[in-house]
Amino acid sequence: MADFAALMRPHLEGALESGESLEGICAATQQSTFKGRSIALGITRRRLMLAPLDRRGRPDGEIVSITPEDVADAEAGGAGGGWANVVTAILDSAAVTLQLKTTGGEKYKLNMMLGSGIFGKFGGGESQSEGIEALSAWFETHRADS
Repeated sequence: MADFAALMRPHLEGALESGESLEGICAATQQSTFKGRSIALGITRRRLMLAPLDRRGRPDGEIVSITPEDVADAEAGGAGGGWANVVTAILDSAAVTLQLKTTGGEKYKLNMMLGSGIFGKFGGGESQSEGIEALSAWFETHRADS
């Protein structure tokens, strides 16, 4: 069976803008008040791409783009709010919950496993780890810009 990133790459690449490339892909679950769903989280240098998936793991719906300018607040794990703590929390846990609030008022609560350690393969394996590193780098880069 192909890994998650290999399966989602064509869908996410279809939404890239000219000159943009995928830095990483993560499997995540998006929690909301009354439901949860799986998503593919694509990371580029310019934005985060949230691609909703159906129950069978197939793309289902429009991809949501979040640029650094769209992020009003970010919190990861129990690290507290703000950009400064997100990078550390993402890299220091076996699993992480990333909460994003946009300037438009949307809220996203994303749960991800890091894909490393004894159960790493069950959490997405190497491609998940690479996606998490790309996500951390995205916050590190854009924290300096904010």
